[in-house]
Amino acid sequence: MQWSKIKLIFLRELRDQLRDRRTLFTIAVLPLILYPLLGMSFLQVAQFTREHRSTILLQGADDLPSTPRLLDGENFAAEVCPGSEAQLLRIVPRPSPQPAPAAEELRQEAQKAIRSGQCDAVVYFPHDFGERLAAARAAMDADATSGDAETVSPPPIPEPRVFASTANDKSRIAADRVERILRRWRELMVQQNLRHRNIPLAATEPFHLVDTDVAEEVSRRAVVWSKILPFVVLIWALTGAFYPAIDLCAGEKERGTLETLLSSPALRGEIVWGKLLTVMTFSTATALLNLASIGLTGTFIISRLTSLGGAIRIGLPPLGAMLWLAVALIPISALFSALSLAIAAFARSSKEGQYYLMPLLMITLPLMMIPLLPSVELDWGSSLIPVSGMMLLLRAVIEGQFRDAITHLPSVILVTMACCWLSIRWAIDQFNNEGVIFREGERWSLGAWLRHLWRFRERTPTFGMAILCGVSLLLVRFFASFLIGTPQSWSAFAVVLLATQLALIALPPLLMTGMLTTSWRQTMLLRWPGFPSLFSAVFLALAFHPAALVLHELIQWLYPLSPDVRAAAGTINALAAEAHWLPRLLVLALTPAICEELAFRGFILSGLRHMGHKWGAIVVSSLFFGAVHGMLQQSLSACAVGIVIGYIAVQTGSLLPCILFHVTHNSLVLTVGVHGPRLVDQFPQLRWIYQVQQDQFRYQPYVTIAGLVLAAGFLAWYRLLPFRATEEERLRSLLEHQALRPAAK
Repeated sequence: MQWSKIKLIFLRELRDQLRDRRTLFTIAVLPLILYPLLGMSFLQVAQFTREHRSTILLQGADDLPSTPRLLDGENFAAEVCPGSEAQLLRIVPRPSPQPAPAAEELRQEAQKAIRSGQCDAVVYFPHDFGERLAAARAAMDADATSGDAETVSPPPIPEPRVFASTANDKSRIAADRVERILRRWRELMVQQNLRHRNIPLAATEPFHLVDTDVAEEVSRRAVVWSKILPFVVLIWALTGAFYPAIDLCAGEKERGTLETLLSSPALRGEIVWGKLLTVMTFSTATALLNLASIGLTGTFIISRLTSLGGAIRIGLPPLGAMLWLAVALIPISALFSALSLAIAAFARSSKEGQYYLMPLLMITLPLMMIPLLPSVELDWGSSLIPVSGMMLLLRAVIEGQFRDAITHLPSVILVTMACCWLSIRWAIDQFNNEGVIFREGERWSLGAWLRHLWRFRERTPTFGMAILCGVSLLLVRFFASFLIGTPQSWSAFAVVLLATQLALIALPPLLMTGMLTTSWRQTMLLRWPGFPSLFSAVFLALAFHPAALVLHELIQWLYPLSPDVRAAAGTINALAAEAHWLPRLLVLALTPAICEELAFRGFILSGLRHMGHKWGAIVVSSLFFGAVHGMLQQSLSACAVGIVIGYIAVQTGSLLPCILFHVTHNSLVLTVGVHGPRLVDQFPQLRWIYQVQQDQFRYQPYVTIAGLVLAAGFLAWYRLLPFRATEEERLRSLLEHQALRPAAK
């Protein structure tokens, strides 16, 4: 790879983009005028915003006690309603209806009055409310005077009712206002009763709680900006990368200039790097300009509101925060630019490329929203989440939490760089794929597409069929989880699990294999691999299990189980412990192994291998395999195990070793989880292999290390087997070999 060629391509693409007026307007002009215009509009609209007056229909005004006062004429008394609140309320007093209506009749009348607009809320005081209140007070005084502990308590006082409509904002606001007034009125009654009994008012408040904010002004300001600035930077870095990438790839397809660039002496990787640097430049510029514009505009608006009497004091963002954001913007822009470039290379036209922005946002926005949650902090688990870890790191640095930031900085950098490398590799793969680069626009018809699938069926499923099958399994499993209740016995649990595995996991890929392919044998890898492959799969599962158990504990340490999930897992383990060992292994080990291998290492992996990259197919199929397990911790463990099983499937070309590995692994998990501690207590010799500490069952460290060494040896043996590559994988290998020749010279 020659950097001189990359520089020439970068300067060419940068010059072409700078000549485009639409690009310059989106990148440079729009950020500078967008936020000032929004701020000016906000200040203009704020002049018209005011609090609306609420109309309160008060029934039973003539039955209220004289002291303390609730009403003063047709207004609330000043003791319970200050002048600022009194201006926002209009009282319509009404006498209590006679005879007293039923509760449902009261609700219907109040609903009718609120719907018709006569009032915003209705307050109802029962008949003789004041008299009953006085009688109850007299009864309590008599009890206090007599000192008899056996006296009968006074009859309950009918409570006033507030009727409002939560579907109406004005009604809800009116109810909140009148409830505050009624609470103050009740407090005045309590104080009056205490004075009547010569009890000091301080008895109701033995102490006062004083809140003291120890945070400095700079720290309070940093906390606000630490949540706003990283989100703004990331969302605009993604937006600034997407549209130039669409023009550099899909736009050149439409203009017919991409063929000229591809026929140049530059390698495909050099072309990708040149375009990537161009997209990164615009992504970084867009994010920085938007950051500067929103910072200055927001500061001006806040200062303007403060001068008008507001209590908002945020001020300018700290200078150090801006510097840290600028540093973090480089890897983030590289990640988003590579993703946008790969998606743009896949698109047939600029119009189609713009449609792909929404799926990309739907994937990245949740990762950006996670750090905004109040309970999410920077720890080892969150630092390993792409994008979220970077935002949490920036938040910690801006808030001055440098110890946490330095502790988790290596993991955040490692994950971010790994994602950047994978994204760049994906973009280079897209440019190396002739079928992707030279795709032409076509009209799509559902009927023609279905006829094409049936008439021109291939021996194995296509890449799109595999993705469709995986997504369908996830959707069916997701909705089925809401319909299936929690089983209360082992028999019910076994029926639910068997129905789920057979109907929701195995049946869809089997139907798709019969309808969309012509070879069951090649799609489902139904070939005899030989006894050595079968035996090695069993021994590999035995050797790999200690490491899998350590990985499971590490995942639970990074992402602890919630109490509800832990309770549900305990219930399932208790149900499994009730069953005999043979049906337990058949239901929990053998059935999932067969059904899941048919789906994920059969149909899905066979289709994904048409992408031309065996490791890409293995990883994607393992992601589907992990996601179908539902629980996050279990999904991560299953994904790691799925990668090992996928490698076995690719190297042996058979599903039988995969099923044996899966059965052995599940059987070990069940045996260790259910009977492990009991077996160690019964047979002390097993302590050479296992150890039980604080109800945690694990292998001895030397057993885990030895198992890893043996597992690596079995995997190395599988690597020596004749690899059965697909046509796409052979073509990809040939293209990579030819692309590396000039560099070797």
